[in-house]
Amino acid sequence: MLTPLPDAARLWLFPLDASPAEAASVLDAVRGWLPSWQSHGRPVRAEATLLDGPTLAVGAVISPEEMNAGVSGCGIDAMRHAVDAAVRAAGGDLLSALQLRVRDAEGAWQVVARPAFRRLAREGDVDADTPILDVTLETVGALRRDGLVRPAGVAWTGRVFGLAEAG
Repeated sequence: MLTPLPDAARLWLFPLDASPAEAASVLDAVRGWLPSWQSHGRPVRAEATLLDGPTLAVGAVISPEEMNAGVSGCGIDAMRHAVDAAVRAAGGDLLSALQLRVRDAEGAWQVVARPAFRRLAREGDVDADTPILDVTLETVGALRRDGLVRPAGVAWTGRVFGLAEAG
């Protein structure tokens, strides 16, 4: 998973609303763009992969010693534009920040709006052990250490929706 990059590399996660073929097309397009990625004239060393959900993961570094692994705001914007263009060209979409991906009892991913998730938590239909995709991870190391699929109680959802920590 983003193997050639150091743990300090910056990470961006894009939950896709796309078929497997559309997600593969997005990945191919983003991987095709990555060699041209620059930040303030410096080449960005980057990798992209598809993770569970499906979720597009883009990891990047210029210098691990620099803030945000050295990628400037303009460089980040360029990458986001490339991802958006790839998603549009593939015919897919990105999930809204107001949507969560939750694994149901059968193991399938469901897309749930935040207000609906709050109601499900209040009614006990989701709890601290419910698997969610945690797209708030910011470094490749955090992804390696914590994983993308996490119990709702230990992810950000535990704090926001009042779920007790799992365990």
